Amino acid sequence: MASKVRLYVEQALGEGQTVSLEKEQAHYLFGVMRLTEGTVVSLFNGRDGEWDAEVAQAGKKAGTLVCVAQTKPLQMPPDLWFYFAPIKKDRTDFIVEKAAEMGAARIIPVQTDFTNSGRVNVERLQAHALEAAEQCGGTYVPEVGEMEKLAKVLDHWDESRQLMFCDEALVGAQEVLMGAGKGPWAILIGPEGGFSEAERVRLKSKPYAHSVSLGPRILRADTAAVAALTVWQQLLGDW
Repeated sequence: MASKVRLYVEQALGEGQTVSLEKEQAHYLFGVMRLTEGTVVSLFNGRDGEWDAEVAQAGKKAGTLVCVAQTKPLQMPPDLWFYFAPIKKDRTDFIVEKAAEMGAARIIPVQTDFTNSGRVNVERLQAHALEAAEQCGGTYVPEVGEMEKLAKVLDHWDESRQLMFCDEALVGAQEVLMGAGKGPWAILIGPEGGFSEAERVRLKSKPYAHSVSLGPRILRADTAAVAALTVWQQLLGDW
């Protein structure tokens, strides 16, 4: 029987491995999805790929699954970190979901000079990244880091990692990215007000930083996030 549901679990996965469900997971599988014993569920944990598992015990508050066979190996994303300035709650959630779907290996909120949001709920954002992986067939869940000030991020930057920062004042991305080549990369999306002049000057002074435009139209921050990830994946990623 084909799997109807994908579920993220913390436990190790392997042939014959028994997976005990938490209360919320059991409620979802057996209360919401109405699965019964013998039903096949797809499991992943971000480490061991994807596995088909049969429901061995189904209860309202608990249950167990048994791994039967691996259906996908672990598929690691490119070595791409995604930095973004948080915006309104729902649109920040959208950015994290899309970054996870589109192959970011790590997602980090940053506070820029013009960032309006002073706090983010990292636990909630991590849950959105996990849900995106569940729904899109991913076997890897990117970590969502705590928000950092952009100045501090640049103070401690590993210069072996190239940085693509999106600047509406410029034109063109292909020549810049292809010229820099493959390797560890990061993308930086600014707030809706753009980067401050001081931030632009500092970024442009860094040998690892490459400023690009996402076209002649000024994009909203959440749209810019998807556009930037698309451009990078198409030119240097695994598309």
